[in-house]
Amino acid sequence: MHLCLSVSLNKMCLCVPGLDSDESCEGTSEASFKDAVVYGGAQKNNGAVPQNGIKKHRSSLPAPMFSRNDFSVWSILKKCIGLELSKITMPIVFNEPLSFLQRISEYMEHTYLIQKACSQSDTIERMQTVAAFAVSAVASQWDRTGKPFNPLLGETYELTRDDQGFRLISEQVSHHPPISAFHTESLTGDFVFHGSIYPKLKFWGKSVEAEPKGTITLELYKHKEAYTWTNPFCCVHNIILGKLWIEQYGTVEIVNHSTGEKCVLNFKPCGMFGKELHRVEGYIQDKSKKKRCVIYGKWTECMWSVDPQVYEAHRKLEKKGTADTKKQKQEEPEAVNEDADEMPEVQETVAVIPGSTLLWRISSRPPHSAEVHTHCYVNVIFPSCRCHDNNFTLCCIRIQTIKVILFM
Repeated sequence: MHLCLSVSLNKMCLCVPGLDSDESCEGTSEASFKDAVVYGGAQKNNGAVPQNGIKKHRSSLPAPMFSRNDFSVWSILKKCIGLELSKITMPIVFNEPLSFLQRISEYMEHTYLIQKACSQSDTIERMQTVAAFAVSAVASQWDRTGKPFNPLLGETYELTRDDQGFRLISEQVSHHPPISAFHTESLTGDFVFHGSIYPKLKFWGKSVEAEPKGTITLELYKHKEAYTWTNPFCCVHNIILGKLWIEQYGTVEIVNHSTGEKCVLNFKPCGMFGKELHRVEGYIQDKSKKKRCVIYGKWTECMWSVDPQVYEAHRKLEKKGTADTKKQKQEEPEAVNEDADEMPEVQETVAVIPGSTLLWRISSRPPHSAEVHTHCYVNVIFPSCRCHDNNFTLCCIRIQTIKVILFM
């Protein structure tokens, strides 16, 4: 027997297989379901009813985010240094109201890059666009210090975006270790984007590091190409004390298995003075290992491409101009805070090298996103998911509810 218990912000209903939602939640006010999407029926609320062929979705979350400043997890984490965090029970205050399966859908925030790659005829240009998409897929993690909820084994999440031309399904395929798999395909049959993620977490005293094990694959059917890569490391600082901040670092290699071309991207750690915070630099080489272009930018902002010779000439001039500044900084004593890793000042714009071509610029987040867990548009306007089992199909609202499935 399968039961699904949905605890709303101010309502509680018990959904039993075999009963319609109106019968199983009798007495629940209509307002409790104002953001719901009813699958398989003609009625769709929250402004999602098609009007002149256009679907409208919500523009904000139903409840603001509460502050985490009054909570401390040191009493729990001080015994867990160096351990794998998936086996440690954490206070729910440090979660965001999303399943990790739904968080995966944010990879598709900049789907237009895949569609652009499908239309390009030059292989190097396609690799540039795919590299920009690989960076954009992790851009939504900026300032996302909340941990998504762990999905249950066999849980699934589905998303269809007619406006961006894709549909996605993700599933929790393993419990120990926790592995999530996803599959995205174009509604017009142009591409397939799929992979599996095993986010291995470790606690290192002041920070939590996530190693996103698993391979991601993008297939472009028109060009008969397959690209693979893995995501960079992600680190959340000041878990115990201070303001939480996030950085990503590590080497990402994107390989075109059809042509032998490779793109190597270096997500740089912030370093002692924070100059490299959020910076990404790399290059594309052909099958003969000749550098064809250099890619640079920030994963929180934008990515550019430029000719390798132009890039090297610019770097030489830049080193000459900053030599005196570096000497001056080394002579000045730096204030050290032993209690917290203060986030360095962020230079908001990338210094563009003359002759560069813009590959990607991050989409703006919804207004007041800081009050709603800094969600991007994907998880603000699409709050619902569909949970599948062999015996029943249930529509539940993840943004407004805490879902617990009991197997009896």
